[in-house]
Amino acid sequence: MRSAVVGLHFANRTNRFWRVLHLAGFTDRQLEPEEARILLDYGCGITSAVARPTVSATDLSRADYVAAQPAFERKIAKHKPRFLAFLGKPACSVFLNQRDLSWGLQPTTLGGSAVWVLPNPSGLNRAFTIGKLADAYRELFEEVSLRGR
Repeated sequence: MRSAVVGLHFANRTNRFWRVLHLAGFTDRQLEPEEARILLDYGCGITSAVARPTVSATDLSRADYVAAQPAFERKIAKHKPRFLAFLGKPACSVFLNQRDLSWGLQPTTLGGSAVWVLPNPSGLNRAFTIGKLADAYRELFEEVSLRGR
């Protein structure tokens, strides 16, 4: 909820996003939430699958994702990213209409973008250590480096 209050993605200090992004190689230093626009210089952008702020992804229902899908798909059509990474499985599962997703590269695209599912770096997600998160994100970074942003 802190992110919504201050208007910045991943602003909660317990969220490991900025650290993991750096450890995986996407940035040459750890950025602060206030520096999110600098990600564009690295060829990366951030958006939300569902605009409504929540404490946890478990606070969102399938209906929330279904309602948000058209706006999300318009963003993808407008910006045409080569790669699209979902941080967690719920939104991707609905948007791709696939119940069982694995981590990593998906066998299908969304709006012409290669789709990746990465673990959510939230401090609430204790199933993944910082090292495991960095390894998962690094796989995407290596693919991006090979195929170009």
